[in-house]
Order: sequence, then structure tokens, then C-alpha cells
Amino acid sequence: MSQATTPRGSREPRAPLYTDPVHHAPTDPTLVEAPDGSWRMFYTQRRAGDDGPGVRWVHGTDIGVAGSDDGGLTWSYLGVVAGLDPHPGRNTLWAPEVIRAEGGYHMFLSYIRGVPSAWEGHPRTIRHLTSDDLESWHDLGAVPLSSDRVIDACVHPLPGGGYRMWFKDEAHDSATWAADSPDLTTWGTAGPVIREPAHEGPNVFELGGWYWMITDEWRGLAVHRSADLSAWERQGLILDSPGRRALDTGHGHHADVVVGRDTSGRDVGWIFYFTHRPEPPGRRTDVHVAALHVADGRLRCDRDAPVRLDLRRARAA
Repeated sequence: MSQATTPRGSREPRAPLYTDPVHHAPTDPTLVEAPDGSWRMFYTQRRAGDDGPGVRWVHGTDIGVAGSDDGGLTWSYLGVVAGLDPHPGRNTLWAPEVIRAEGGYHMFLSYIRGVPSAWEGHPRTIRHLTSDDLESWHDLGAVPLSSDRVIDACVHPLPGGGYRMWFKDEAHDSATWAADSPDLTTWGTAGPVIREPAHEGPNVFELGGWYWMITDEWRGLAVHRSADLSAWERQGLILDSPGRRALDTGHGHHADVVVGRDTSGRDVGWIFYFTHRPEPPGRRTDVHVAALHVADGRLRCDRDAPVRLDLRRARAA
């Protein structure tokens, strides 16, 4: 059932790694290990073939899910995630963040009522859902944050206990804001973290003795480094130049990172990002993977370099 195959014994994934077989436009991937040790990729299921007005094709979206039982080399489409929408009718689900914590799974889901045909003028919230098995989800409501124009949650444990959520606040110049929680249920007051230039899709991870945040500036992914998850230093862009692999020629967008170890026992980050296909009107997208390493205190990513992908060597959550 896997979408692509790789040469026997090889850990080099195909390019692209995955594309949605129904609507051909997977975006905003997030990965998590399932209870049985396989992996799930959740993503926004845009509809490349929608012929409605304006940007309706990016609204009214479901959350798609794919599965891999070979450490992420090949992925099978598992359908859309049921039971995420607490309201009747067709609404918009975007950018799922799924983590394993506090004895279960937590999804932080960007949510818009209805199916707008324009970007502006529509409240956006981040909803919190929980699950024991990644199949059945329970909606806990919207997280109280800094405005009613918030999307793109990312959650990471704090070194002293508790959690921090970073997110895009469109009402505050499309900057990254953050709020803390001791238990993923109650949240403190949010404040700004990364302001300029405008961006979206923050993702935070630990690699090579540093914390890293990547954000999508629509011209590549900006890299920020921190020793404590509070003070951030910008380092420039990755995935900003065209790659040579099949369909990996556009800028890298809204990514997720899984941290593990390579075959030599060294830290490696596998970055899963999406790109737009070059043919007009540019709606079709694909998910790719590249390797991240830290050298001399800087985050390095060569999208054309070989990747030995094995999520079975991922760091335990």
C-alpha cells in the first residue's frame, strides 16, 4: 500500500517523499510515532483541483494522514482524520501540531469557520484535541491566546517543566508569539518572540546542544538559535535555493523536524517540508525530507545531499 518503494536495503527515500493521492496538495506536515511503533504524518489537505473563486481551494480543508511502517521511507495514504470539527457544515482545518505528552496525544489545530474565498477578514483560532490512539479525538475547545487571528501552533517541553506554544499571530504583523502551560490545558499570557520580517509556521526542536526555531518566510526557512528557549539569535535561511531532486525545486515551506541519531550515533534532524510544483497555477505540492546537522554552532542543511532516513532511530518524545 505504500506510495513509493525504495531499492532493497536502501535507507535513501524517494523524491518526493509523499504527495496526497486525492487532492495533490499536502502542506504543513507534522510527524508522530503511533502506539504500535509505526509513524503518522498529519497534514493540511489542500484541494489543488478546486475551481472555486479566489483562495477557496486552501479553505474547507480536511486534515489528511499517511502512515509508514518502515521508518519513514515509504508512506501510505490513510484518509482524513474524522471527528476533529466540533461545528456543523464545512469548515477549515489547517496546520495540525501533534505531540505525545502527558500520557496521550495532543493536537493543536488551526481552525476557521466556513470556506472563505479570501485570506482576510475571518477569525482564526487554535483548538486543542486529545487522543489515546491517534484515531478518536476529543475536542477541548479553543486555546485562549493573543488575538482571534492565530494559526500554526508548535509545542515543545520547557527545560524546567511545562510546555511552551509558539504560533503565528496575524493580528500582530504576522509575528511569532508564545504562551506557556504547566499541563497543556491551562495557558498563561502570550507575548511576542520573533517579530520581523513577517512569517508563519514556527517549529522548535533541540539538536546539537542548542534549541532551534525555523519559520517560513515564503522565501526559505529562517533559522533562529537559543540556549534557553527565550532569547533567540537569527542565523539566516535554509531551503531557500532550488534543489536538484525531483520536484524539489521550490522554496521549502512550513516544516516539521524529527530528531534522532544516524548510523554512527551522531545527532541528526530530519526536516519534512513541502514545496510547490513549478507548473501553473502552482497549487500542487509535495512533501520532501532532508537532513539537518549542527556544525560550529550553526544549523546546516543540504537538500541535495543523501539522506539516510530511519525514524526508528528517532529520539523518544
